[in-house]
Amino acid sequence: MIRALHACLVACLCAALLGCATRPEAPAMAPPLRLSPASLGANLALQQQLTAMVGSQTHRMELLLEVDSQAVRLAVLNLGQTAARLEWDGEQLTQSRAAWWPQAVTAQRILDDLQLTLWPAEAIRAALPAGWSLASSATLRVLSREGEPVVRVRYQGPYASELEHLREGYRVRVESRVLEAAP
Repeated sequence: MIRALHACLVACLCAALLGCATRPEAPAMAPPLRLSPASLGANLALQQQLTAMVGSQTHRMELLLEVDSQAVRLAVLNLGQTAARLEWDGEQLTQSRAAWWPQAVTAQRILDDLQLTLWPAEAIRAALPAGWSLASSATLRVLSREGEPVVRVRYQGPYASELEHLREGYRVRVESRVLEAAP
C-alpha cells in the first residue's frame, strides 16, 4: 500500500510539472477515473518528497496526503509555501491554489494521476473507457490505450516509486514517509 501511495504522489508531481512544461496536452491523456475515496480500501497519512523531471528541468516539491473513506485531501508545498490544495469526496472536487501556481495543473488532473497510481488495479480497470487497459504487477503498472503504453509506474521498494508519462515526456520520483497511523 505504501508503494501505491508513493506512486500517487509521484503522479501529483507529474501533474505539477506538466503545468510548467510548454507542451500542449496530447489527446491520449489518461482518462478521468473519479473513483470514490472508500474504494482505495485503506486510510493513509503521508508526507512525500517529489522530484519531477521534464526535459532538462528538475522540480522538487513536498506533498501531504490524507485519505479516508470520506475524502482525499492533498496539499502541495513549494519552499514551505502552500501551492495548492485539493479535496475529493467522491462527488465534488474542490481546489484552492496560490496565484503563482500554474493554471495547467488542476485538481482534476492531480486526482486522475493519484487514482491511477494509488487505487487498486481492479477499481481502475472497472472505470476505464473502451480502448484503455491496465497491466499491473507488484513492481510495475502500465496504462495503455489500444495496446500502446501511455503511463508507466515502477515501484522501487515500499517507500519509493517512479511514474513516467511516455507521451508527455515527464518522470516523477517519489519518496514517502508515513506521518501517523490513519484512523
